[in-house]
Amino acid sequence: MNHLFPPIEPFNEFKLQVSDLHEIHLQQSGNPAGKPAVFLHGGPGGGIEPIYRQYFDPEKWRLILFDQRGCGKSKPFAELRENTTWDLVADIEKIREQLGINRWTVFGGSWGSTLALAYSQSHPERCTALILRGIFLLRKSELNWFYQDGASHIFPDAWDKYLELIPETERGDLLAAYYKRLTDDDPEVRLAAARAWSIWEGSTSKLHPNKLLLDRFGKSQFAEAFARIECHYFTNGGFLESEDQLLDNIDRIRHIPAVIVQGRYDVVCPMTTAWDLQGVWPEVDFQVIPDAGHSMSEPGILAKLIEYTNKYSDL
Repeated sequence: MNHLFPPIEPFNEFKLQVSDLHEIHLQQSGNPAGKPAVFLHGGPGGGIEPIYRQYFDPEKWRLILFDQRGCGKSKPFAELRENTTWDLVADIEKIREQLGINRWTVFGGSWGSTLALAYSQSHPERCTALILRGIFLLRKSELNWFYQDGASHIFPDAWDKYLELIPETERGDLLAAYYKRLTDDDPEVRLAAARAWSIWEGSTSKLHPNKLLLDRFGKSQFAEAFARIECHYFTNGGFLESEDQLLDNIDRIRHIPAVIVQGRYDVVCPMTTAWDLQGVWPEVDFQVIPDAGHSMSEPGILAKLIEYTNKYSDL
């Protein structure tokens, strides 16, 4: 099967208070008695979309999706306080306990792959399988490639627009320059920076750029949470103990059935990162899509992800 399942509506939606400050939005879809899976969206700060439900056979899966702290329908909106990788790992466990699930499959792409690795390495006994796409490990070289010097050589036209907002005197550290603006007291300054940041990522996410994707990334409501939370995480190195933490702890999950689906021409999360991960994790099923970029909707990536949601539904 190489196409999406038909659109479905959630059978349950609710809010979960995960701290004194944060409330997250959750939804369940598919078969209430099906195999549990949790979907970890990208960004951080990207939020969930209805199309994500269509990657899972609704007769076989009980799918749990949620807006991570500060984005989508979670509150407070675009909040950076109490918003770290380990806060999100704790939230995933609270969701699992709230829903009475013992073990589940964890699905994550891009930043979602980072979070899936952090969660599974913290709670390997709770994971039946891992489906990972567009690997991102939050290393300095990866951040430098996309936000300072690298992807800029492939998309110079989009890069010029990303640079426009930043004076030449601040371009030596674009993450810091954007963080200053994304945390400014002036909402107009924040929004201008958020839209420029988000449109840059939207411009590079597909092998063939897509206007609908650019329109989504450029919308104020999406861009503010997406850019602020991403830049907050990236400025803080993802709150990891070291930049190789997720590689160094691979022994904790080596036994879990897992697949990596990676677009060969992924500019946002270049294949070298997935290559490094499979290098320390030879047990993983490593699937390179030869004609794809970053987006999970690229035809080859979409087909392979659905192949594995079908395959792992029988584990």
